[in-house]
Amino acid sequence: MKQFFKFTLATIVGVIIAWLIGVLIFFGIIGAIAGSSESTPTIKPNSVYEISLEGTLIDRSQDDPFSGAFASAMGRSSETTIGLDDVLSNIAKAKSDPNIIGIYLKGGSLSARPASIREIRNALLDFKKSGKFIISYADHYSQGMYYLVSCADKILLNPQGMLELKGLSAQSMFLKNTLDKIGVEMQIVKVGTFKSAVEPFVNTKMSDANRLQVTVFMNSIWNTILKEVSASRKIPFEKLNMYADEMLMFQPTEKTREYGLVDSLVYIDRVDSLIRKCAKGLKKEDNLNFVKHATLTKVPDTSKFDKNKVAVIYAVGDITDDEGDGIVAKDMVKTINDVAKDSAVKAVVLRVSSPGGSAYASEQIWHALSMLKAKKPLIVSMGDYAASGGYYISCVADKIVAQPNTITGSIGIFGIIPNIKGLNDKLGITYDGVKTNKMSDAISVNRPFTPEERDLMQNYVNRGYELFVKRCADGRKIKVEQIKNIAEGRVWTGEDAIKIGLVDKIGGLNDAIKLAVDKAKLKSYNINEYPEKEDFKTKLMKNLGKEVETRFMKAQLGEQYEILRQIRNVEKMNGIQARMDYNLVIQ
Repeated sequence: MKQFFKFTLATIVGVIIAWLIGVLIFFGIIGAIAGSSESTPTIKPNSVYEISLEGTLIDRSQDDPFSGAFASAMGRSSETTIGLDDVLSNIAKAKSDPNIIGIYLKGGSLSARPASIREIRNALLDFKKSGKFIISYADHYSQGMYYLVSCADKILLNPQGMLELKGLSAQSMFLKNTLDKIGVEMQIVKVGTFKSAVEPFVNTKMSDANRLQVTVFMNSIWNTILKEVSASRKIPFEKLNMYADEMLMFQPTEKTREYGLVDSLVYIDRVDSLIRKCAKGLKKEDNLNFVKHATLTKVPDTSKFDKNKVAVIYAVGDITDDEGDGIVAKDMVKTINDVAKDSAVKAVVLRVSSPGGSAYASEQIWHALSMLKAKKPLIVSMGDYAASGGYYISCVADKIVAQPNTITGSIGIFGIIPNIKGLNDKLGITYDGVKTNKMSDAISVNRPFTPEERDLMQNYVNRGYELFVKRCADGRKIKVEQIKNIAEGRVWTGEDAIKIGLVDKIGGLNDAIKLAVDKAKLKSYNINEYPEKEDFKTKLMKNLGKEVETRFMKAQLGEQYEILRQIRNVEKMNGIQARMDYNLVIQ
């Protein structure tokens, strides 16, 4: 009894301590957020918009109570995210604001995919048309960030810094050996020779078909990067490839200047004086003011109210039926229907950045979009990827706009049913029961498929594929046979997709908006974004527990957390899937 009371008391004390820690974290977050609040800023003359190229770029900014405040409360460095939407908006503000004389790109390790990088890069090129300057400095430039800043008027690098230029590589993690060890067999039914999303569960290396498609789209992405760096820096394409083969980041830093990749090797204390030299008409006595990204984001939009609206609907992340952090079908359908009913909305742009997901959910979203399209012009803007289910929901549009390095296509279907008989055998677990009909216990995870069950599953998947292909053929106004010739689950870049009729125009979100405006014949309009962003309070109450769990698991598992994430993704796969290989890591 003494031991019982001892352990009970210890448990109660533990619960109280955990509760107190939770309360402290909660109020720490509230305090950090409250302390960071600012009034509406004003831009002073001779201001320079400073973009810190650190953290992670996401498609759409969010009122995130965790990235900075949670880390601050826990005494750790913040994990910052930057919204692509805010960056593009701020560059446009900086171009039109007479008090802003230039842009300073600071740092060089922002984590971003090639299509999003190009979208920012094009916005910077447009900014330069105003006659204002762009200058960049970093201690180290990642390869992606060098691609971004290569359009700057001046590129500065620390004399002891690094510039990464080595080419692209792609790598997948394969789990078959792990699954074999624990006695789990992934039973696959699919349509599409190139449908590689299932390969990590059944192979130990890339299939020949997957290796071919990855090789083709990787070379397409790399060639786009080199062509645009070559044009900005006036360095021949072939020479850039030669420099990449030297693995420049481990070469003497002086080589980057000799090769013309950077303009000067300087320490950061010289940056201010070099910026002043770039600023036309700036006198010695004039102060130079730096406007941070977060500050410029808070500067209100000065465009006048207009009764005509162009709706931009964001469809970002995995496509799921009724729950998840990405595109939840029931929520997305409601958003689409609400926009369709709004008489003030004259045209719609669907911004898609998704590797796909549930085929059933994709069909529901497709149907809602087809109803909307009957009432208003619908243009799709593809982000980093709009593949498989992401292409399913895009194909209905009047026009599709993509970056040359957008990943798209992957028109194919698959289903996964695990067979855990081997695991049961290892654990000594057996099953027995009764059934009323021949197929009452069909598709059990405790045994392999019977031939009849496999045929049923394959026919089910085949029907899903035929519907997917028909949706694409109808949307693109071409024959089903033509779609099948370029489908089979094959992934394409936007540059190649435009050649085979899957995409209409190369460009970014602003290009898609212009198409929508032209199709609706609007002379004036306002942009409205959907769905509405969640405020801090809503996001905090909804995600605090999940955020704590995720951070804890990452801390405990380290690099192995990725394996857990993949297993959890498989658990969420309800029904057949229209999904590309989300496991492929491009570096």
